[in-house]
Amino acid sequence: MQQTLQTTGVDPGLVTYAHAIYALHALSAVIGILTAASVVGAFIFGLPSIAAVIMNYVKRSDVRGTWLDSHFRWQIRTFWFAALWVVLAFVASAPLMLVLVGFFTFGLAVAIVGLWVIYRVVRGWVALKDGRTLPSSDATVR
Repeated sequence: MQQTLQTTGVDPGLVTYAHAIYALHALSAVIGILTAASVVGAFIFGLPSIAAVIMNYVKRSDVRGTWLDSHFRWQIRTFWFAALWVVLAFVASAPLMLVLVGFFTFGLAVAIVGLWVIYRVVRGWVALKDGRTLPSSDATVR
C-alpha cells in the first residue's frame, strides 16, 4: 500500500536528486529503445544507469529514515535485480543455445526484463512526483 507523505523535513535538494536519478535510468531505457541495444542491456551496462546507482549509494545515508529512502531502495533494487534476472536468463538459456532455441528464450527473457525495468522507472518516478513512498514489501529489504 502506498502512502502520501508530507514532504516537510526533507531537503528539497534530495528530492531533485532523486528525480535526476530516475531521469538517468529513463535515459538508459530510451537509449535501449532507440538504438541497437536492448532496454535492459542499456540499463545495466549504460553509463547513465551506472552513474545513477553510484549516486544512489553516495546519498543513501542522507535519505535514511525519510520517505525518500523507499525511492533510493527501489532504484538500487531495480538495477541489481535487472542484472540478476539477465544472468539467470542467460544461465537457463545457455544449454538451449546449442539447439538454437536458447537464443529465442534468452531474447524473450531480456525483453520481459526490459519491460519490467520500464515499469519500475515509471512507477517510481510517478510516486516521487506525487510525494509517495513505494511499497513496503520492497522498502523493508535492506
